Amino acid sequence: MKVILVGIDIQEEDFEESFIELKGLASACNYQVVGTLTQKLKSINKKFYMGSGKLPILKSMIEEHHSDGIVFNNDLTPLQQKNLEDELQCEILDRTQLILNIFAKRAKTKEAKLQVEVARLSYLLPRLVTQDAHFEQQVGGNKNTRGSGEKQLELNKRLIKNRIAQLNKDLAELEKNRQTQRQKRQKNDIPLVAIVGYTNAGKSTLMNAFLERYQKNEKKYVVEKDMLFATLDTSIRHIKLEDNKEFLLCDTVGFISKLPVGLVKAFRSTLEEVLHADLILHVLDISNPMFLRQMMVTNQTLLDIGVSPNTPMIYVYNKAERLGFETLETKENHVFISAKNRINMNVLVSHMKKELFKDYLRCKMFFTYKEGSILSYLSEHANIFKKEYSETGVLIDLECSLKDYKKYIDHVWLDHKN
Repeated sequence: MKVILVGIDIQEEDFEESFIELKGLASACNYQVVGTLTQKLKSINKKFYMGSGKLPILKSMIEEHHSDGIVFNNDLTPLQQKNLEDELQCEILDRTQLILNIFAKRAKTKEAKLQVEVARLSYLLPRLVTQDAHFEQQVGGNKNTRGSGEKQLELNKRLIKNRIAQLNKDLAELEKNRQTQRQKRQKNDIPLVAIVGYTNAGKSTLMNAFLERYQKNEKKYVVEKDMLFATLDTSIRHIKLEDNKEFLLCDTVGFISKLPVGLVKAFRSTLEEVLHADLILHVLDISNPMFLRQMMVTNQTLLDIGVSPNTPMIYVYNKAERLGFETLETKENHVFISAKNRINMNVLVSHMKKELFKDYLRCKMFFTYKEGSILSYLSEHANIFKKEYSETGVLIDLECSLKDYKKYIDHVWLDHKN
């Protein structure tokens, strides 16, 4: 599909960045951008959003490039969208609809497809209003009569509302299953780490870097592509470090500026995994000149969905190889990595361990040979530094969780014991 991108600058600070982003969104939807048009306005035009003086220019661009549609970098009202379609005689998309189209293409799982459909229908519902006159003309109704066109419009609205209600019921059932799985995980006392960040910052690449290092099971890898919104589904993987410390790693859908409210609502159940996280890895593409703005957008979105500002967070500056590591200095909770090249992963893991395993302590414990089952458990769940064998049993020097320490406190060996 050939499209022309239109951006209306109403004195927005991030207009240029947002318009560049629109090109990436169009590319992600497999649209061919054949032209661009921008306009500065003090206020929007209520009828066309853009100034009417630019419409003849836009018409000529459509004819010259044989464009199939126009994509606006702004959200249009239903009436503005209809007025533009009538005036330009081509398909009109706004930023929200473009993002919805991308999500529809990317959705793979049942839950993602349901969430996208809810958002799409919620977006469509108010736009049925603009069809009122169309229906009246079709059936010969007028302003003073309640024609069948109006009845058809009401019927269409009711059908969409009923469909949304049914989809939300289906999503509620899936959410029950998700809650059950979450409760099982919480019983195991394994901390949850959520990877969040702007779309295409490298979240899935980071997930796969962990999996390659600690699981070595390619079947567990997540989709990893250099494109906006490559990941829509939440993926949770179990990670076990060399010292037997464990955590669950959760990959989430990427954020973007002006992310449609309908999508945030629709994907809320998926994003709720972040609400239960013990640690958040906020991934940033530091090679992107807009990374500070993207950081602010992500942090605001996290607050909007209810994530506590007190949740521990590590800022992971990805793609640092493009700037040169020698110019970058890692500080507390700020780590520079290259997920693609697997550089500085050990530094990131070290920072994560400081946040996740604060209750771990080092001690010595003594077990008789009859207590081999406990030794086997600790060999799996604790970091054993040394074993000393004697005639009566085994003395181990280990690091374990506070929970296991309390569980086996009777076996703690004090140095003054003989």
